[in-house]
Amino acid sequence: MTQRYVITIGRQLGSGGREIGQKLAARLGISFYDKELIRIASRQSGLKEEFFERVDEMKHFSLFPGLLGLRSSMNDNFFSSYYLSNESLFKIQSDVMRKLAKEGSCIFVGRCADYVMKDEENCLRIFISAFLEDRVRRISETHNISENKAKDMIEKTDKGRAAYYNYFSGKNWGTAESYHLCINSSLLGIEETVSLIQRVAEERFGLGAGKQ
Repeated sequence: MTQRYVITIGRQLGSGGREIGQKLAARLGISFYDKELIRIASRQSGLKEEFFERVDEMKHFSLFPGLLGLRSSMNDNFFSSYYLSNESLFKIQSDVMRKLAKEGSCIFVGRCADYVMKDEENCLRIFISAFLEDRVRRISETHNISENKAKDMIEKTDKGRAAYYNYFSGKNWGTAESYHLCINSSLLGIEETVSLIQRVAEERFGLGAGKQ
């Protein structure tokens, strides 16, 4: 049986990183985690999902902590409030990711996954970019908005992702030295980008007849 492994995918908005991750996970027959991490972290910690969402990379990331609600184990209808920092929320989510990685091979998209998995020996770290015009067109079509609004959305989202990544990892988002492979999906398209990463993963992890 193939050894357990992890693939992390960082991505620019509109580069198709999430779709690439989903397709890759389906081809390899392994688990895929993106927004699902918020739900899992909420369930395991007792904190409401909205608090993880406030510190999520998809939002306008703020460095300021806030008052968050914790579900009481004594009464499901009672919530106590206490001061919980962004770092504490990040640690909870990171611990969830490490636990999931120990349970089986998987793909994580975003959320500083390459940094969280820095001590994971069997890890492949990927970053997906794309030409701006392709990203604008993709976001415009996906969200049914004008190209100007799509461009603004891309700028704000990537700024938030960079702030999130740089703050928690102490590194610079999207720089080549943080990853094993950086790919511009505009060059190959989604399907061929998936195929390229699949070939690299199969070589790195010795995949073939058996998959995990």
